[in-house]
Amino acid sequence: MNNIKILSKLAILMIRFYQSAISPAIGPHCRFIPTCSAYALQCYREYNFFKATFLTITRLLRCNPLFKGGYDPVPKKK
Repeated sequence: MNNIKILSKLAILMIRFYQSAISPAIGPHCRFIPTCSAYALQCYREYNFFKATFLTITRLLRCNPLFKGGYDPVPKKK
């Protein structure tokens, strides 16, 4: 397994930890469907580490009161 796949798997583990341990404690705050953590998981499963990280960060930056939110799926691969 190459290093990039290892980074993606590590990111997935961290997101799953957030979903199971942190998110239930702080409650729902995401403005989007799917939630930002579900969006990130899907990105890391469908794209390489760098593209997934870029998509996840841009999504997290939009998850605030300045943006409306709503349905925002992971972009389809070309």
